[in-house]
Amino acid sequence: MAKKRKPPNIKEKPPDNNLEAKKYGDPRTFDPDFKGPVVNRSCTDVLCFIIFILFIIGYIILGLIAWVHGDPRRVAYPTDSQGHFCGQKGTPNENKSILFYFNLFSCTSPSVMVNLQCPTTQICVSKCPEKFLTYVETQLLYKNDKTSWTYYSQFCKSPFPKSDRSLSQILMDDDCPAAIFPSKPFLQRCFPDFSTKNGTLTVGNKTMFEDGKGKTRNAGELRAAANRINKILDAKSLGMRLFEDYATTWYWILMGLIIAMLLSWIFLILLRFTAGFLFWVFMSGVVGVIGYGIWHCYKEYNNLRGRQNSHFTIYDIGIQTDISMYLQLRQTWFAFMIILCILEALVILTLIFLRNRIRISIALLKEGSKAIRYVPTTLIYPVLTFTFLSICICYWAVTAVYLATSGLPIYKIIAPAGQCKHENKTCDPEIFNTTEISKACPGAQCIFAFYGGKSVYHQYIPTLQIFNLFVFLWLINFVFALGQCTLAGAFASYYWASKKPEDIPPYPLFTAFGRAIRYHTGSLAFGSLILALIQMFRIVLEYLDKRLKVLRTRECKTCWLSEPGEVGTISRAAAPESQNNISKFLQCCLKCCFWCLEKAVKFLNRNAYVMIAIYGKNFCRSARDAFNLLIRNVLKVAVMDKVTDFVLILGKMLVTGCIGVLAFLLFTERLPILIEGPSLNYYWVPLLTVVIGSYLVAHGFFSVYAMCIDTLFICFCEDLERNDGSTEKPYFIAPTLHGILNKKQLVPQKQKE
Repeated sequence: MAKKRKPPNIKEKPPDNNLEAKKYGDPRTFDPDFKGPVVNRSCTDVLCFIIFILFIIGYIILGLIAWVHGDPRRVAYPTDSQGHFCGQKGTPNENKSILFYFNLFSCTSPSVMVNLQCPTTQICVSKCPEKFLTYVETQLLYKNDKTSWTYYSQFCKSPFPKSDRSLSQILMDDDCPAAIFPSKPFLQRCFPDFSTKNGTLTVGNKTMFEDGKGKTRNAGELRAAANRINKILDAKSLGMRLFEDYATTWYWILMGLIIAMLLSWIFLILLRFTAGFLFWVFMSGVVGVIGYGIWHCYKEYNNLRGRQNSHFTIYDIGIQTDISMYLQLRQTWFAFMIILCILEALVILTLIFLRNRIRISIALLKEGSKAIRYVPTTLIYPVLTFTFLSICICYWAVTAVYLATSGLPIYKIIAPAGQCKHENKTCDPEIFNTTEISKACPGAQCIFAFYGGKSVYHQYIPTLQIFNLFVFLWLINFVFALGQCTLAGAFASYYWASKKPEDIPPYPLFTAFGRAIRYHTGSLAFGSLILALIQMFRIVLEYLDKRLKVLRTRECKTCWLSEPGEVGTISRAAAPESQNNISKFLQCCLKCCFWCLEKAVKFLNRNAYVMIAIYGKNFCRSARDAFNLLIRNVLKVAVMDKVTDFVLILGKMLVTGCIGVLAFLLFTERLPILIEGPSLNYYWVPLLTVVIGSYLVAHGFFSVYAMCIDTLFICFCEDLERNDGSTEKPYFIAPTLHGILNKKQLVPQKQKE
């Protein structure tokens, strides 16, 4: 059947673009009474507001319960075998701040690393031993020299008036050590005073000494026992050492954050006058900071040439808790240098290919600077955001520490030989010596292990920690939402004023803040709840990923331990491998999906808060209107999207880089002429804290400009739909910015006809 041809004189109807636009809502129409943010509005999302308040009340109750049961001193002070703190004020151990081990040689037992505890009595002392002395020697010298026993008895559980008890009785009752050695305090613990004499390891200038039990020992054996304890401290006291570093440098960290806040504030004020000039200053600073990093990495790489062990690779030394070991490798600095070179090249190429869009960003920044000039109080708001965030972070951290230190002392059975069938079971130290276990396992001891309990509260501490984290994420997102809605309301008042600054309402920032708190707490809580749930899912995925890695390791060990002659050994080994690959793929997909979802929700929430600030509708309707508006102006969004963020990110990088370099020079003690830096266990701990904190502070201040420009863009798109530039329907935006974003020229209505 032949196809009919259309008559040549009939023209095809062009597609109706309005039909495509109506899929994403009806455009705004002209309203002569619309003068900016709606004044008469009502409360929105009341149900979510009630749930939010209930969660906050529960969070406060959780904090009170944790503060009643928890004790953070358990992290700061070492604990003896009876669970008592060393150096705690108001206790018999107030002047005894150092932990002393009775028999350091027992720390070579294999059970040390399993139970994270040395199977010997540990007491609190005021000072470490300074000389060699055995219990037998004090008995022999007691008649002629009582000072030896007086000195020796201070390292017993309780002082004895006379050393008339036999060595076997003392060792059985575990009242005194068999011998003491010259020691020095390290991490509030007594460690042997090792030294090297003519290339030989010595303790107190001796290579051989008596252990008090009739055996002659050498310094190497004592060093092996001390190394075992060092491994325990690496596994068990890492948190304590980090706590010590924070306690030493907290005022330096606070000072660095204050300097970052002042530096960000100065940059914002300067942006108000010279946006274009400061942009290129930002770029020079970023390029300069990265260039300095490249030079420093090359310098360290070159200085390590020829040094012993510097040629080892990261794979050779494996995973270490001491980060400084990696910095002694040339490969580490070479990798840093390559990464910084790639970053430097990316920044320069971005500047070259985005130079036209950068001009648009500078124009937006100048328009935003004009808005901040008329509403200068917006520069103060980041201080309020910083205060709210500090309160939330401190409350979460303190509550987490108190929850982690909740409980009663738990004692466990530890045997030096590691072959007791009752080992690692709970026990009571007061009656342990009278039980059958002490007879069945000679040498076993009931030693303090950790804090815990069997009550309902102690059983649900992990659940309470999850609740603590979830409410913390909710509050953090709510603080950001409140700031975005408040700033959007203030800048919207500026945009929709016919005559600037005469028609701008008085105190626009405080008015917008009051409206957000009074009417839209529920809507802000709704949006922040969605983000908190997504972030919580991402944290759960990360946790499950780590747990699955541990399980995979165990499965692989099981497969390799199978007998080579067993049938099906290869199939059992291959099956977990294929399942592991599938689970890895699914985990990566889930992580990617949730990451993209979080970014999309943040973008949508940000624009929804602008709509809430202007029209006062609930969260869902505001999010829908914002989405439809952006889709209807998708080309303009493509021009503006992330270009301004790029400029502001450069400012954040410059602030963070300046503070990071100063902190690095201070904490590594490379400014001895200007100021003496603190002595630290890990200098990277306060350094990372300052760098991350400086970035967050800079992010808070530069977010004022970002929110200003986003609000102006949303209002601009609304303005284009409401008005046509005629005398009856004039535009509210400045003609210069209109010419940049909307390439059409404004012409009188008569010329259009």
